[in-house]
Amino acid sequence: MKEDWYPELSYSLIGLAYDVFNQLGYGYHEKYYQRAYAQELTAKELPFKKEQLVKIQYNGQSIGRYFMDFVIDDKVVVEWKVASEFYGKHIKQVLAYLRATNLHLGLIILCAKEGIRIKRIAN
Repeated sequence: MKEDWYPELSYSLIGLAYDVFNQLGYGYHEKYYQRAYAQELTAKELPFKKEQLVKIQYNGQSIGRYFMDFVIDDKVVVEWKVASEFYGKHIKQVLAYLRATNLHLGLIILCAKEGIRIKRIAN
């Protein structure tokens, strides 16, 4: 398993997340961090899809769907969370997104009182 997918892109995405958090600080809903992040992605001219729909297929039929916060450059899934720590459900959620899309790298951006933290998830 290759765990260092897209190092330059992922470092850039992480840097933008710190920019957003450093300007906004702690205490907002996820949607506001997501909106600010979208502005940063646009300013850096990074191609992205926001709230990307992913359908789960079984025997050729749709059995469910997900909405991912961001898919950057058709390579990296980015999920924003406001929480005190990374929970198993956050990791499972991103792993499911990666499996459903056949992408290799996900980033969970966690906003906590203590600051921002990042978890890289490799598929």
